[in-house]
Amino acid sequence: MMRAHRLQAVELSALRENELVPLLNDLDSLDLHQFSYVSIHAPSEFSAAQEPTIRDLLKGQLRRGWPIVMHPDTIHDFELWRDFGPLLAIENMDKRKPTGRTAHQLASIFEKLPNASLCFDIGHARQVDPTMTEAYLILRRFGGRLRQVHVSEVNTRSKHDVLSYSSILAFQEVADLIPLPVPLILETPLTESQMQIEIEKVGSALPVEQNVAVA
Repeated sequence: MMRAHRLQAVELSALRENELVPLLNDLDSLDLHQFSYVSIHAPSEFSAAQEPTIRDLLKGQLRRGWPIVMHPDTIHDFELWRDFGPLLAIENMDKRKPTGRTAHQLASIFEKLPNASLCFDIGHARQVDPTMTEAYLILRRFGGRLRQVHVSEVNTRSKHDVLSYSSILAFQEVADLIPLPVPLILETPLTESQMQIEIEKVGSALPVEQNVAVA
């Protein structure tokens, strides 16, 4: 599906802990030659007891030079992740999460992980603050750390959805703060027939240079 649209970025997700090992075991057999940007999304929930194992599994992939996207609320011991440096991309969270939602909360996380980068989820930011003020503050304060952008509409139940006209207008308000080369990762649930329409929507909302992907 992605090859047909000549997309150049892909995020490989193991959002559930039991998906991580199968994904990592298959990486060497995946045909990723068309993608100039590849990232891995770490599990979105795991215990403190599981954390060292997950950290070791992901650290073994740093040799590839691919960013590792992490939810900050999954981190129990920040010292375990410091040596990931800028390849650790911290994602801002939706309203369900206790931390990582605002620029102020992200600042305390980056104090503990001073070399980490940012995965900016623009849908999360809009859900937390529909005025887009918080999105603006996050990008102004941490734009220098920006590694990739998650794009979708996040509804009141914190579910990802296709972009609406109102979300496109909201995203346009901060589009100038997202540099053109930054990969855009669609998190919208799509069928193959919907992909081109959604890609065009993203292009009307944010700067695009064939760097849109589907997670």
